[in-house]
Amino acid sequence: MKSIEQDNYQDIREAVRALCAGFSGEYHRQVDEKKGYPEAFVDALTQAGWLAALIPEEYGGAGLGLTEASVIMEEINRSGGNSGSCHGQMYNMNTLLRHGSEQQKAFWLPRIASGEWRLQSMGVTEPTTGTDTTKIKTTAIKRDGRYVINGQKVWISRVQHSDWMILLARTTPLSEVRRKSEGMSIFMVDIKEAMQSGMTVRPIANMVNHETNELFFENLEIPEQNLIGEEGMGFRYILDGLNAERTLIAAECIGDGYWFLDRVTKYVSEREVFGRPIGQNQGVQFPIAEAFIEVEAANLMRFKACELFDRHLPCGAQANMAKYLAAKASWEAANACLQFHGGYGFANEYDIERKFRETRLYQVAPVSTNLILSYIAEHVLDLPRSF
Repeated sequence: MKSIEQDNYQDIREAVRALCAGFSGEYHRQVDEKKGYPEAFVDALTQAGWLAALIPEEYGGAGLGLTEASVIMEEINRSGGNSGSCHGQMYNMNTLLRHGSEQQKAFWLPRIASGEWRLQSMGVTEPTTGTDTTKIKTTAIKRDGRYVINGQKVWISRVQHSDWMILLARTTPLSEVRRKSEGMSIFMVDIKEAMQSGMTVRPIANMVNHETNELFFENLEIPEQNLIGEEGMGFRYILDGLNAERTLIAAECIGDGYWFLDRVTKYVSEREVFGRPIGQNQGVQFPIAEAFIEVEAANLMRFKACELFDRHLPCGAQANMAKYLAAKASWEAANACLQFHGGYGFANEYDIERKFRETRLYQVAPVSTNLILSYIAEHVLDLPRSF
């Protein structure tokens, strides 16, 4: 089954598919069963240059845009993998690319491009603030050429499989700023060094094989040169990363959606009950056709969000809508695939239950569907703020 809308990225698609073909469903099942990290898979993507797609050529990357990055993430998921193990490097990159100094980019980007370092983690969410980011309580106090970090983060992914983390902390108390979005700053944190000198990492067991953690900071010192951009402007900077994140997540959901649709259309065409394929029944056809329509629509919104992002134009609404549509579409496709496989859908060897769990996450994270609806209501429809 193919998408109706063909694009100009077939070379990328075919190359990523060829790499993914070397990592079978059995490989991903074993990683999932062990709650492990797909080191070999991520290393292969790194060595092939795919995770350096957004890094400019002068720093050892491919110099591609978010559009191409989204195609890479889509194809990983469509091939039966899970981009959640490596997508952080794609969207975290934008904060450094767009707001880091030339010296900072020259220091970090070549090593990330080569695979010497991984930048897979971003520390924003906190236990008592959730998505109300302006209320974060983690502080960074400047002292003798260093910043001293104290506070707590939660649901921070890939900390244990990354070398660096982008961290958002308050450098000016909320009570002392004119606007609540001011007074926050972005830092690059050397994870291994931090774990030896003030950062405690506690893994959170969860229903998906998605390594995520709670972090505690106690007088963690960070060099002044690890501040990205201007002090106090971190919230504005992080929005670039969040728009990229939501757009890439949309692409991953689209990949999941096509994976489920590929599986279910083949199965219902071959599975016979009462002397006829079950796919001949409209009760089976219609949910599958509806899911396909939704995936195709989400695909168009994904490319619109990517186009605006790559042109450095406002894309918050499009990024949010793409994520909403794609997460909804992949979930509908997942439900249809599981339902029409019957008992086989619950069997590990078919990979459906694994992918079902993986795509369910995106109804909740990295931004919930309800928060997207609130964003559109307020920022697009000019309705009164609901919170």
